[in-house]
Amino acid sequence: MGESKRRKEQLGEKYGKEPPIFPWLPITKTQANQFVQWTTRGAWGGIVLLIIFWLVVRFVGPAFGWWQVN
Repeated sequence: MGESKRRKEQLGEKYGKEPPIFPWLPITKTQANQFVQWTTRGAWGGIVLLIIFWLVVRFVGPAFGWWQVN
């Protein structure tokens, strides 16, 4: 327990806080991982929406006479 107290006194307010990835970039590893997770979900959502749009244009549109496919 002595090492923990010594480290707490040495770090002061920074004790228990995650250090940034780079000193000049105020982003922690946890925040970077969350960003990657959200952007990955967004990319997959975009892919799904693109596929749905393509299916509508390719199959539903011609059934109603929209976007004539020859």
